[in-house]
Amino acid sequence: MGWLAAPAAARGCFELTRLKIRIIALGHRMPQWVRDVTQEYSQRMPREMPVELIELKPEARSGGRTTEQLLEAEAQRILSILPDHGMMLYALDEHGTLWSTHDLAKTMQNALPQGTDLYFVIGSADGLHPRIKQRAQSLLSLSRMTLPHGMARAILVEQLYRAAMVLKGHPYHRE
Repeated sequence: MGWLAAPAAARGCFELTRLKIRIIALGHRMPQWVRDVTQEYSQRMPREMPVELIELKPEARSGGRTTEQLLEAEAQRILSILPDHGMMLYALDEHGTLWSTHDLAKTMQNALPQGTDLYFVIGSADGLHPRIKQRAQSLLSLSRMTLPHGMARAILVEQLYRAAMVLKGHPYHRE
């Protein structure tokens, strides 16, 4: 059993609380393998921790707009989705903090009793506007390497499932 897993008698408490997890991803028309991985791990999630993918089409990289203008337009669309309260936002950024699976599980565990929704945002090819990064509780890096958008999405959803299994005491995650 993982160190964050609830004792057997307490595991039932997760069924009384619901943790909504939303991934806001600037990117569409992902390759089939990305859609398959995202769907597979989203469907595996415990019913009390559903994952919802919100895909936003990136701003068109034409028309003479600067990168700053493009990121600002994307930020406006991201911010329009976020609730004013009752959620925690984590922005994926290559310069963010590297988390372990147990760090992610602890974040999920801490959000459960509060009824706080977790939002993860994956930026476009040019990243995220500073306003999104400032609004986030933390910048999260999946790797020090730059990952393709689809790969980041696939890794994130698998890690969310893995962290959920750590909390459930399921043997999917092995030390």
